[in-house]
Amino acid sequence: MKLNIAYPTTGCQKKLEIDDDQKLRAFYDRRLAAEVEGDVLGEEFKGYVFKIMGGQDKQGFPMKQGVLTNGRVQLLMSPGDQCFRGHGRRNGERRRKSVRGCIVSPDLSVLNLVIVKKGEKDLPGLTDEEKPRMRGPKRASKIRKLFNLTKDDDVRKYVDTYRRTFEVNGKKHSKAPRIQRLVTPETLQRKRRKASIKKAKHEKSRTEAAEYHKLLMTRLKEQRERRSESLAKKRAMRMASQASKE
Repeated sequence: MKLNIAYPTTGCQKKLEIDDDQKLRAFYDRRLAAEVEGDVLGEEFKGYVFKIMGGQDKQGFPMKQGVLTNGRVQLLMSPGDQCFRGHGRRNGERRRKSVRGCIVSPDLSVLNLVIVKKGEKDLPGLTDEEKPRMRGPKRASKIRKLFNLTKDDDVRKYVDTYRRTFEVNGKKHSKAPRIQRLVTPETLQRKRRKASIKKAKHEKSRTEAAEYHKLLMTRLKEQRERRSESLAKKRAMRMASQASKE
């Protein structure tokens, strides 16, 4: 069985191939996210604690969290589920896919581990060297969190720390992530302009509604006056006709 051991602190990863079942027996019947002492792998791993993050069998089927079995099962999955890429599917379409359970068994060919606790000795190629960060966050708030910045610091100066330089056709190019949700004076001015336009629209609609209500009241008043005049004229004509008959 191959063990992919990662150490997030240094960003390094190492692959070990272990054929001794006595060493691997400590991982059997353990679930995903379980922690295992590293002493079982040898003296060099003394004091280390590993966390099981995943794995796959010899046919390439991955382990899925929440499936309480050590074998392979077929599940009806929808886009967005773990172990299922729903790209190019219709809306609401589901597919039946084969996955392995979350319990480690001898049928696995690769087991992914993460070092939770470092031991006494350094592991060559894993904990003794540090790889530079190739990718970084794009959102301004996450960049501030990464470098422990305040709102007064300029985020754009710290993106250059993980800027990549490469060469294409003899020309040197550099590439850095474009900062998302960056608050600049232009964005604040744009926000104020949108707010002022919205406020002006509200004021215009309010004044137009008041003018319409005023016009409606005058029209209703005129209508009532015309009706009262017509009723008075009819009443006078009726009285005049009655007087002529007498």
